[in-house]
Parts: sequence; structure tokens; C-alpha cells
Amino acid sequence: MPPASPLDRALALLDEHPLVDGHNDLLWELREQVGYDLDRLDIARPVATTNTDLPRLRAGGVGAQFWSVFVPSTLPGPEAVVATLEQVDGVRRMTERYAAQLAPARTSADVVAAAREGRIASLMGAEGGHSIAESLAVLRMLYALGVRYLTLTHNDNVPWADSATDVPAVGGLTDFGRDVVREMNRIGMMVDLSHVAATTMRAALETTRAPVIFSHSSAHAVCDSPRNVPDDVLGSMARNGGVCMVTLVPEFVSPATAEWRVEAAAAAAATGVDAKDWVAFQRFVRGYVVEHPKPDATIEQVVAHLEHVREVAGIDHVGIGGDYDGTDTFPVGLEDVSGYPRLVAALLDRGWSEGDVGQLVRGNVLRVMRDVEDAADAG
Repeated sequence: MPPASPLDRALALLDEHPLVDGHNDLLWELREQVGYDLDRLDIARPVATTNTDLPRLRAGGVGAQFWSVFVPSTLPGPEAVVATLEQVDGVRRMTERYAAQLAPARTSADVVAAAREGRIASLMGAEGGHSIAESLAVLRMLYALGVRYLTLTHNDNVPWADSATDVPAVGGLTDFGRDVVREMNRIGMMVDLSHVAATTMRAALETTRAPVIFSHSSAHAVCDSPRNVPDDVLGSMARNGGVCMVTLVPEFVSPATAEWRVEAAAAAAATGVDAKDWVAFQRFVRGYVVEHPKPDATIEQVVAHLEHVREVAGIDHVGIGGDYDGTDTFPVGLEDVSGYPRLVAALLDRGWSEGDVGQLVRGNVLRVMRDVEDAADAG
């Protein structure tokens, strides 16, 4: 028999170690496109208007998906809480409708059990502290409903934490912000540092007694974007026991695309559109790209981020958070969730061992989930 190709090896490896993906915005697309009406957009079949559906999740070797229950950070606090609860309800209804393929999951043990059953573990993460409206009680209720991480900010600051893409206001975390982190530790919710300012990252790492995650962030040293993680933070995150889940968003992967985004944001501002307003900016970009095409990112650039995080933080502290359905383009060859085997094949072709790839796609995130659960139990 001829030796197996990297792609064949990748498919076999993902069958043995189904990917735990840190971030996917399908639920916002379901809300926007069809108001969560799965009769009108049935993800059991190939869907032309999203990056994600069940057949492509299967083809991509995805074994567990953190669905983002994202709502825009421009919503006032009470409205943000209501919209977040609607997103949580959307995940629950989707998981129930496709129960033969999706398994509700809240713990690392649930993820393992779903794989044994041949189902995809269906998890939730809330994207932005605006979703709790400055209330620890709301935070606790989101946890009770199954939300297992909170990203401390989205594109805008919250009163208690600075965002990477807003004007610094509090220097990282306020006293209440530190209380949010401590309460997340106590109840067993993962602290997600994607989207936050570097000062907020450092303050959270100083405060937490449980490992943190970056659910969808890449390496700042490879691509100079405020959404990426500086090397000193990667080092601190490794000492904390956390994991940086490298994202596939071209603006955070490719320096040329990052520069394009800066130019697009300036052009949007000239028309009165704030790039921090994710929904309005996406609408603006759809017209802007006609005369200002966005540069493509590549699989090789994603590999460069994965290898940089591995080099700085160590193999125990790197994962993948695709952010599918969270932006308009993805790297060539990774256009939807079915592309993950091609990324794994590229890593194998670069000399990554199967053991290291197994940690990347699954083992590291499960270990962090267990450690956060254990820290809550011990608290």
C-alpha cells in the first residue's frame, strides 16, 4: 500500500480526535436570515447562505462546537440581555430539533460522551460583557442556562473592562470587572479574553485562579491587529494553564488584510459608520469591497499563527476557534467548516506529530474545561 496522503491522515486523525471549535456565529445568521425558523433554513442539508451546516460540520471533523450567543455591543444593557436570551433559546431549539446529530453539552464529560454517541457536542459562549448588563445575577443565570464562557468585551468597552477596539477607559478591569472574573471562577465559567485590550488581558490573568481561554484570537507578532494576543500575554496565559484558540478571520491572520481593514474602517468612518458597530460595518463592507477587494488570507498564514503560539506558549496551550459565520471571507481552502481537514493536513505536512495535532484540535480545550470545572468544585 502507498503511504497515506496528509489529507487522508488528517481525516483519520479528526475521526479519532474530533475538533473542539471555540467559536461559531451561526446563531446570529439564523436570527438575521430567518428569525430562527429552521423550516426556512434547514441546517441538516447544505446551506448556501452560511459557512456552517451539519453535513459540513461532519465533513470538517468537528466533534464539539461552541456556538456564540453573540448580540451587538451597541445594544443597551436590558436589550442586550433579552437578545442574548433569545440566542440561548435559539441554540436550545436547534439542538433539540437535530438531536440525532447534536448533543447538548455543558461539561468536558458531556463532550466526551457526545463523541461516543457519534454526535456533535453543542455548547454555548456569550460574546461580550454587555450581555450581563453589569449584573452578577445575570451572569449566574447565563451559566445556569448552559453558557460556558463569557468574552469580557466585544468591539466596545463595557463600564468595567476595556476592549481591544475602543478608546481605553478604565485601564483594563475595574474592581467590578475583577469581581466578574472571580465569580466566573467560582461558578465554573471560562474567562474568554478574545476582543479585550491587552491591559484587560493582563488584569484578568492577574485576577483569575482558573485557566483562561482566547476563543478566537491569533498571534500579534505574526499579524499586527489589536484583536491578536501579544507574546508576553501568551507566556502568561501558558503559565496560567490556558489556551489560545487561533482564529481564521483574514483580518487577524494576514497583515495585508489587516491593513485593508484599517483602510475600510477609515472609509466607513467618513460616511458615519463606526467600525465597532459590527452589523453596520458588515453592511458597509459589502459595498466597499466592490472597488476595494479584500486581500485573501492563506492556510499557510494560519499555520504560521498556530506555530507561533506553539513556540511561545507551548503545545499544551493552542487550539482553534474558526469564527465561521462571523465575517464575510475566510482563507483560501478554509471557506467553510468543512475545510478543517485541509488545515490539519498542512500541519502534518509541516512535520507536526499526530499527538501534537490531537492536542491542538481537542485535548487542550478539554483539559482547560476540566481544570475550570475543578477550580469551581474546589472553590
